[in-house]
Amino acid sequence: MSLKDGFRGNRVYVIVAIFVIIVIVLAVLFSGTGLIPAYVPYDTREGWDEDIDERKSGSQLFGLEGWCSFTYRNNNSSYPAYITVTTMKTFFMMNENELKEKTRETIIGKASEQNIMIDTKTEISEERTLKNGHATMYVVYNGTYNASENITEQVKFIGETWNCGKSSTSIICIGYAQITDNAHNNTELNLKYWEKIIGDKDGTFTKNPAGLIFNVNCH
Repeated sequence: MSLKDGFRGNRVYVIVAIFVIIVIVLAVLFSGTGLIPAYVPYDTREGWDEDIDERKSGSQLFGLEGWCSFTYRNNNSSYPAYITVTTMKTFFMMNENELKEKTRETIIGKASEQNIMIDTKTEISEERTLKNGHATMYVVYNGTYNASENITEQVKFIGETWNCGKSSTSIICIGYAQITDNAHNNTELNLKYWEKIIGDKDGTFTKNPAGLIFNVNCH
């Protein structure tokens, strides 16, 4: 090996070492700020409890990126409903279009896991402002849950997302509500839990200042 080749090899090692040092320094800086999880305040839940078994979190890139999620349920077996609040901290904050697409993918994924058929033709895609002051984007879908061979239930999904500059995080909220109870021959639609998920003070969907997503705290 020539002297020139030796210098070239040493230069590669130096570049790699510098990169590793930068990553470690950034990891230390990011770990100092930490991930600030978004959550639904207790005083707005009104009987909705966190499902501790569904509390999840993870990290990667030496702690430069991390995420966590909390799930809240209405504790009603006839009309089950839940909301999942996921907080993500990435090296580069995702843009709005990326977040919106990830929200759609999350809904489709959750529906598939629960044997639910999403009617994509029913999609409603709009914007609103939450109590925390953030402008959000949301998508709403109708769906059908195949509870058994002979019984289907009507369900609704909402996915809502935004970036929080104060905490340097991205938030995705997924809300789900079953609005029929054909399994028990109840023919009336029950929108109580759905409206609790989506309500806000302005009545974008329904007027309810104690709406769960509307009150999410992210900073």
